[in-house]
Amino acid sequence: MPAKNSGLSQEERAAIKQYAAERKREQEGKAGEADVLAAIVAMDDHDRPIAEGLHALVTREFPDLTCRTWYGYPAYVNDGKIVFFYQFAAKFKTRYGHIGFQDVAHLDDGAMWPTAFAIMAWNDDVEARVADLVRRALG
Repeated sequence: MPAKNSGLSQEERAAIKQYAAERKREQEGKAGEADVLAAIVAMDDHDRPIAEGLHALVTREFPDLTCRTWYGYPAYVNDGKIVFFYQFAAKFKTRYGHIGFQDVAHLDDGAMWPTAFAIMAWNDDVEARVADLVRRALG
């Protein structure tokens, strides 16, 4: 008898399994930058330069942040909490990847503000804007 459809796509089910494996690695003390670098290497030619640029920016400008994967995304952590992550386009076959900020990010601006920013390419202007966002997010 076929399994009941959970309403999740194949990609979403794979991401949930990936998250469970990441949690296990984290509990074993094995999660970290090596996982992030492996995730970046596995990305396609569109997503990889963006993820490489983001990772280089974080390691250079925000050395107090740690990193790990989160649902397979490179994620950057402050005080044990994910502040932001890069959801690459190929993961869910979307037109663009984006940097998403979690609720611990201090981006509040009145009653409404963006928490995700689409990125089509990594360049000096994008890097400067992302650096500013990360500074603001860290408070």
